[in-house]
Amino acid sequence: MKETVIQVKDLSKLYKLYEKPSDRLKESLSITKKEYHKKHYALKHVDFDVKRGECVGIIGTNGSGKSTVLKIITGVLTPTGGSVGINGRISALLELGAGFNMEYTGIENVYLNGTMIGFTKEEIDAKLDGILEFADIGDFVYQPVKTYSSGMLVRLAFAVAINIEPEILIVDEALSVGDVFFQAKCYRKFEEFKKMGKTILLVSHDLGSVAKYCDRVILLNKGEKLAEGKPKEIVDLYKKLLVNALDDPEEAKALVQEGTGEDEGQEPSENEGAAKENNGGGAPAEEKTAGEKSDGIRQDKKSGAWKDHMPKNPKVLEYGQKEAEIIDFAILDENGNFSNNLEKWKEFTVKIKVKFHQVIPDPIMAFTIKDLRGTEIAGTNTMMEDAYIEVKEPGEVHEAAFSQVMSLQGGEYLLSLGVTGFQGNDFKVYHRLYDVCDMHVFSEKNTVGLCDLNSKVKVR
Repeated sequence: MKETVIQVKDLSKLYKLYEKPSDRLKESLSITKKEYHKKHYALKHVDFDVKRGECVGIIGTNGSGKSTVLKIITGVLTPTGGSVGINGRISALLELGAGFNMEYTGIENVYLNGTMIGFTKEEIDAKLDGILEFADIGDFVYQPVKTYSSGMLVRLAFAVAINIEPEILIVDEALSVGDVFFQAKCYRKFEEFKKMGKTILLVSHDLGSVAKYCDRVILLNKGEKLAEGKPKEIVDLYKKLLVNALDDPEEAKALVQEGTGEDEGQEPSENEGAAKENNGGGAPAEEKTAGEKSDGIRQDKKSGAWKDHMPKNPKVLEYGQKEAEIIDFAILDENGNFSNNLEKWKEFTVKIKVKFHQVIPDPIMAFTIKDLRGTEIAGTNTMMEDAYIEVKEPGEVHEAAFSQVMSLQGGEYLLSLGVTGFQGNDFKVYHRLYDVCDMHVFSEKNTVGLCDLNSKVKVR
C-alpha cells in the first residue's frame, strides 16, 4: 500500500459575512451575543487522501472551494475545523505572484522563495542556473517583478517551484497564464515528476489536462466533496453539474465510494456498476427509450427550455426582424447530456428550435463555430446538408439537430446560430445569435492547427 502524504480530515472553512463594517463592531460588543453575520462555508467536512506518487486533480465550479483547500494545505489559511496532515516537503504555485515581493528583482525573489522553503544560500546557488534556464525570461530576472507580464511572472514562479526538488508539488490554475510552449514544458516536467515517484496536486479548469495527467480526480461543489474517482468518470459528472443536469445524487455517492478503492483488479460494486452504466455508457436506458424520437432529436425529459441548461452569453449579439425566431438551443455531448464541455473525437449535437411567425419558403437553420478571435472555423446548415424544412402555417415550430464528431483541437470556442433564407434572389437573415454560448473542447493530444487530421503514422 502506498504511503499517504496528504491527509485531509473533516476539513471546514467558515467565513462570517457582514452587510456593513459596523455590524462587526456591534456583534463584538453585543451583551446578548446577537449575531450580525451570515455564515458561508467555503469548505464543509471535506475528506480525502493523496498517496505518494499520485497526480490528483481537484475540479469544480467557481466558488466550490478548490483554492481554499490548497491554501489550507500549504498553510496560507487556517481551517475552521478538521485537520490536514502532510508528510513531505511542499512546493506550491498558487495565485499568480503569491509569495513574491513585487519590489524585488526576479533573482532576489528566487532566493526569497528558496529561503522560505528552507534552503540555504549555497543550495539555492547550486539550483539557480536550472531555475533561470527553465524560466527563460532573459535579463528580466534582474528587473523588479512588478514590471513583469503575467506570463513572465508565472514562468519564474513555476521555475522556482519545480526546480527546488519538492516531494509534493501543488499547482492552482497558474499554468493557464503561460503560453502553449511553456505549458507543454511544464507538463513534460509533470511526467518526469510522476516517474520519479513524486506527488502532484493540481487544480485546473482544463479538463483535457486533468483527464490526461491525473490518476484520480476530486469534484467539489459548494464547499463539499461531491465525488472522487477516475478522471473520465468525474469529468463526465462535472459536465452534468455545469448544466444542472445531475439528477441522481446516488451517482455521485457511488463514485465517491469507487474513488477510495485502490485495487484496480477488484470487481465493481453494484453501485459502481450502476454509476458507470448511467454516466460512462450514455443516457440511462429508460431515458433512451422514452426520451428519443425516431428522427434522432433527443426530447429532454426535464421541464423548461433547453437553453436553461446552457451557460448563455449575457452580451450575445442578436439581430434580424424575427419573421422566424430562434426560441431555444442546446449542445449535447456524446451521452446525450446538456454540456458545453466536449471531448475530442466524441460525437456531439447542436440543437436549434425555431418558431415561424409567418410562412417562409425553404428556411435555412445554421450553426457556426468560431475561435476566440472571431474566425469562423466550422459549421453547416440545413440547406448544405439537404435537410429541407416546410413551413405551412404561421406559428409552427421546427427543430434541427446537427450531430457530428468533434475534430477541433482542445481549447475554447464560440457557438453562433442563425435562421435565414431567400426572398426571390435576395438572401434574408430572419434571426441570428452571434456567440450565444461558449464551447470548451478538451483533448488528451493536440496537433498543429485548428483541427486534427487524425493522422495514422507508421515508422520503421
